[in-house]
Amino acid sequence: MGRVSQAQAEENRRRVVDTASRLFREQGTHVSVADLMKAAGLTHGAFYKQFPSKEALVDEVTAHVFDEIAWRNAAGLDRHDGQRDAAQRALIDAYLSVEHRDNAADGCPVAALATDIARGPEGREARRTYAEGVAGFAAFLAPAEAVAGGEGVGGVGGGEDGLARLSTLVGALVLSRATQGSPLSEEILAAAHAALTEAG
Repeated sequence: MGRVSQAQAEENRRRVVDTASRLFREQGTHVSVADLMKAAGLTHGAFYKQFPSKEALVDEVTAHVFDEIAWRNAAGLDRHDGQRDAAQRALIDAYLSVEHRDNAADGCPVAALATDIARGPEGREARRTYAEGVAGFAAFLAPAEAVAGGEGVGGVGGGEDGLARLSTLVGALVLSRATQGSPLSEEILAAAHAALTEAG
């Protein structure tokens, strides 16, 4: 069998990262390399031609999923003509929806990866990227006056309000997923939605 072209190798790498970003959010980073590569439609051996270790893939996937969030947040402001409150309300509506609860694979990495990142060793690139992503997401959720006033979240504007809003979103999503199948699941989403929109 001939060597894979550089273009094909890049496509394979992108496919592995995209597949892992969905599987890690849905099942956690403990997904085996064999299962990951099968889902990507590639051989197990091909993994090590692309990545030195699974830990390196976790680092890259964490950066990849937070890049997606940054893009969505910027696009949210664009779609609402720069109106921060409208963009935040749209995000809250989508975030605390049954659809988001039921679709972890394409959902928020803050909620989906929290436990795996917490269990990983300190000093890992994934942990640093995750912390930056959390700070950026909190800054997006902060009231306009907090950002304008220079209140900070981990070096990013937003202050306590942004962190409180993010904590409410993420906590509600995690709890609603954990109680899925009981009436409590949707009650949690509704209660968090009311708290965030009535306060906002």
